[in-house]
Amino acid sequence: MKRWLQWCTVAIVFFLIGQMPSLIADEHNDNNTVYIVPVEEDVERGLVAFMERSIEEAENQFADHIILEIDTPGGRVDSANEIAGLLSDTDTPITAYVKSQALSAGSYIALMADDIYMNSVATMGASGVITGDGTAADEKAQSAWIAAMEAAAERQGRDPLYARAMADSSIDLPEYDAGEGEYLTLSPDEAVDVGYAKANVSNRAEVISQLGYDNPRIVETQPTISENIARFVTNPVVISILLSVASIGLIVELYSPGFGIAGIMGAVALLLFFYGHLIAGFAGYEAMILLLIGLVCIIIEIFVPSGILGAIGGVAILGALLVSGADLGQMAISLSIAILIAIAVAVFLFKKLDTDRGIFRHIVLKDQTSSEKGYLSNHNRDDLIGQEGQALTFLRPSGTALFGDERLDVVTEGQFIAQHQPIKIVKVEGSRIVVREMNS
Repeated sequence: MKRWLQWCTVAIVFFLIGQMPSLIADEHNDNNTVYIVPVEEDVERGLVAFMERSIEEAENQFADHIILEIDTPGGRVDSANEIAGLLSDTDTPITAYVKSQALSAGSYIALMADDIYMNSVATMGASGVITGDGTAADEKAQSAWIAAMEAAAERQGRDPLYARAMADSSIDLPEYDAGEGEYLTLSPDEAVDVGYAKANVSNRAEVISQLGYDNPRIVETQPTISENIARFVTNPVVISILLSVASIGLIVELYSPGFGIAGIMGAVALLLFFYGHLIAGFAGYEAMILLLIGLVCIIIEIFVPSGILGAIGGVAILGALLVSGADLGQMAISLSIAILIAIAVAVFLFKKLDTDRGIFRHIVLKDQTSSEKGYLSNHNRDDLIGQEGQALTFLRPSGTALFGDERLDVVTEGQFIAQHQPIKIVKVEGSRIVVREMNS
């Protein structure tokens, strides 16, 4: 009897396991779930982290559809490529809803979606690659970007000509106000006309209706505080500001007694930089190790001055900053700006403030070997002033003279004095004895 119950239990367990996929599928079909993922502001590494988390969450919740609500002027090409990889790796259907603008890298993200819907006031295109200083990228970068735009269009069965025209200003499409020398930007009607957009819609609800979902469960993802911080501090302009604040705070703290507001501001700026870049995925453990080594070396240098440890610490911190950036060139520029500002502040404070205060009082030598304290580099012969003697050699203007029984090396005030002429000592400056001819 006992054995029979065991076999029945095993059979029931296997039956339930076999039914689980169909039960999950039934639940999935009966409760349609649509994830809304906002793609807003600049396209950068912080957005990549947010998109990765949102797509993973949608997959784990068996979402039926992901809608990307796009409103971005563009951003970094490398970040757009990472987002494109995320979109191509998921099996969940993805639709792009262009709320306002999908320009530059934003248009590339939209082209990676299975379907595109555009708001009546939206635009898509203008995808030429430019560098950080606003100039056109080199030919190699342009060619790679154009190929990526064409591949994204072809992947979804769209005519690649228009994707190329968005990134290549040499394509002449006057019928869409994109003559030679201009990048193509499509309006909603034009996007529908060329087969890029499915329809011109008014709002999100209309997009969901067009997709065939009737009152689905809507899940709208939002960036976390950490992701927002990462998106903020990885902006190139903000990086320069943070590094400048950190360097100024450190310099001012050297002149201030104790640890005050300047030091706190500098430390917070540095922590924000590394925290944001760590969340964004730029800074790895190697950057944290370099930073720790640098800080330890500098702290030791303060208490055990050697110069070598301070130099090692400074180089380690600079290395940590450089490897934490997304773009080595951009980080070098930001660091250069911060260093120049720090030097200017240091020079100003060194001239205006007393180095007897702050940390500098421990690392700057203030003692002087003055004569008032009894320090003399040689014997002071002030007693010689006024003595009379005779030039033993020609003084032109230096030579030897005899004063009583003492031979001395002397120098005139600039004039020539002949041999055996009577002279008088008029000044003694250390070992320099100045004489003058007595009959002059």
